[in-house]
Amino acid sequence: MKITGTLIVLLFLGVSLSIPSGVKKGDKAPEIVLTNPKGKTVKLSQLKGKMVLIDFWASWCGPCRKENPNVVEVYNKYNKSKFKNGKGFEVFSVSLDRGLDPWVAGIEKDGLVWKFHGWDKEGKAAGAYGVSSIPSAFLVDGNGVIVASGSQLRGLGLHMALDDQLQ
Repeated sequence: MKITGTLIVLLFLGVSLSIPSGVKKGDKAPEIVLTNPKGKTVKLSQLKGKMVLIDFWASWCGPCRKENPNVVEVYNKYNKSKFKNGKGFEVFSVSLDRGLDPWVAGIEKDGLVWKFHGWDKEGKAAGAYGVSSIPSAFLVDGNGVIVASGSQLRGLGLHMALDDQLQ
């Protein structure tokens, strides 16, 4: 009973029990290989050398859709920028949608103009990154290292994280 009670208290307080879950700052970003809306393969490794925002989202996710205009703004602002460890900026959108049509409609309606959209219909990429809720994002430098993640990559925080990486 004492061990169980202690475990419950630790979990309630948010204490980590060293259970591995996904990736964190300083880790090498796992490869992502998905299919785009046209059925072609897109890979995270195609963006090597660039600063990349990996953005996990879905068309049915209200908070994701509210964040999309900010991601579009950031893409337009930083796309041609030079960073400490990366030349240019790209967004690699990872959709957790259940169907192709709502996903494609969300891309079009929200004006997600970048080329790298992948459908994670089996949840493998989300699993590799430890994504348990969306929106969820990871900022990867040109060397493939995660330099920021989580809620700091939403709203103004995304702009600030990118500003910190500028040359």
